Amino acid sequence: MSTKTIQEPARQIPLYGEYEVAVLGGGPAGIAAAVAAARAGRRTLLIERYGFLGGMGTAAGVTNFCGLHANVYGNAHRVVQGIASDLLARIDRLDGLNAPHLILGKIFAQAYDTAAYKIAADDLLASYKVDILFHALAAGVVMNGDRRVDALMVETKAGRRAVRAGVFIDCSGDGDLAAWAGAPFEVGDAQGHPLYPSMMFRLNGIDPDKAGDAWRTIPQLMEQALAAGTHSFPRKSAIVRPQRSGIEWRVNFTQVARPDGHAVNGIEPDDLTRGEIEGRRQALAAHQFLRTVPGFEKSYIVDLPPQLGIRETRRIKGGYQLSGEDVLGCASFGDSVGVNGWPIEAHVAGDVVFTFPPIPESRGYNELPYRMLVPEGVDNLLVAGRCASMTHEGQSAARVSGACFAMGEAAGSAAALALAGNRMPRDIAVEKLQETLRQQGAFIGRDQAVPEGL
Repeated sequence: MSTKTIQEPARQIPLYGEYEVAVLGGGPAGIAAAVAAARAGRRTLLIERYGFLGGMGTAAGVTNFCGLHANVYGNAHRVVQGIASDLLARIDRLDGLNAPHLILGKIFAQAYDTAAYKIAADDLLASYKVDILFHALAAGVVMNGDRRVDALMVETKAGRRAVRAGVFIDCSGDGDLAAWAGAPFEVGDAQGHPLYPSMMFRLNGIDPDKAGDAWRTIPQLMEQALAAGTHSFPRKSAIVRPQRSGIEWRVNFTQVARPDGHAVNGIEPDDLTRGEIEGRRQALAAHQFLRTVPGFEKSYIVDLPPQLGIRETRRIKGGYQLSGEDVLGCASFGDSVGVNGWPIEAHVAGDVVFTFPPIPESRGYNELPYRMLVPEGVDNLLVAGRCASMTHEGQSAARVSGACFAMGEAAGSAAALALAGNRMPRDIAVEKLQETLRQQGAFIGRDQAVPEGL
């Protein structure tokens, strides 16, 4: 990338609108944050770079909700409720939701149809009168002093526009807004290397009767192909599972690295460019192998998503950083606003390593403190989702959909409380926020019975 610069002439930026709450990013955290704020009566705008909602779940083709469930003393329980339940019910009404399925014999995940997710999310936000601005790429901020965001700049087909708000919520995944506003952040592990991304894809044309439980036999077939020298694979732990229709399967089989072997960095433009191309190359190679699996002989790639699946970039530093020890120790917090039941899922070079809290001895979930949503150095800003305040190890667990829904609902509710009391988000009464979340059906862990069943 060139180090030369060009001076951009000063210009007057049209004001798109003034809102009480502006949410950047339309993934699980952004959806929940926008709905929670609007539900509390606040004029809310959700800004999304694509023309649909769902975040990595749709834009990167994940097609699988992880973290809605936890293994609680050896039994599966659905622990993320609230707005997530409303959204899932809408997906289910569109026949787009699978029954929960067991992962590694220990925890449940839930597959969905991406088209149904997009439509259900539109319907959910419309029902709460959330304004949406699609095809708007965040491009910078204008500050009012050192600690307050005055406006978020976005690039649209009509040119650059400005959005003003009383409270901003950064659910961008990359912490873009927070970083531009001057909030401190970290990237990756101690050496600055993030989790490896993947190019997800979906196959159609599978014979479901012949394929059977192919996900059980594929690891052995991979070992045989490696031994025979007919195929090579970028990582172990391939995930190949059926969608609601047995003729369609989702595939998480790739791992995208730089030429030096480290993970592609999702906030480096050249890395992203190379990563997208390499991801598609790996998807094609994976499919060539999968066509040797019984039932997959006539399969074809029906979908390569709009973008590479990014797991980790910036993590904004807040009042508390959720750690790997918190996850494995099922930590509790006095300012809990939600829970995470997903284990540490470390995408390391060539493999995916899961580390669970003790089973069946532990309750299987950690609480999420409000402090991890409150960034340092910026007063009218909250962060939610995979860019919230966590360590590298903590983020490898709490970056998944379930925890993002919980963080987003808490952030949107907190923004509404702050505006109602004419306070900064960090100064709200956490007890009031916790009571609000409980009343709305969210499970925050603290002083609550674990929800029954799946």
